[in-house]
Amino acid sequence: MRGLSSREERGIPSEREREEALDIPTSVSLYLRLVNAYQDAQLHALADPTRRAILARLRAGPAPVGAIARHFPVTRPAISQHLKVLKDARLVADRPEGNRRLYRLDPAGFGSLREYLDQFWTDALSAFQKSVDERRPRRRR
Repeated sequence: MRGLSSREERGIPSEREREEALDIPTSVSLYLRLVNAYQDAQLHALADPTRRAILARLRAGPAPVGAIARHFPVTRPAISQHLKVLKDARLVADRPEGNRRLYRLDPAGFGSLREYLDQFWTDALSAFQKSVDERRPRRRR
């Protein structure tokens, strides 16, 4: 018979137990409840190098799936799946044109992502300024 771990003795559920109790995959977002759901989806979408490359391609302007797929070593359906993730994250938008859809960058989605990331940049700049001020010799009057 297996002995109890210190986590079990203290009544702390394992990740698997939490996942089963919640019936959803355990993730960091469970512990960071203040993170906006779109920002979480946006960061997840940006984690994939193919999706980042698709975004870079769309900087040149709107394009249909076929034109985007020509630049990648993956199938057109795979590019469609990547575009769906990007669309769900509000990083791209699409509009019908004839019998196809044109995909473009979604400025509103990038605006909310930028707001989220700017808070870290502001904190980093403040910390840098504080460090410089602490190292700067004080002038005597």
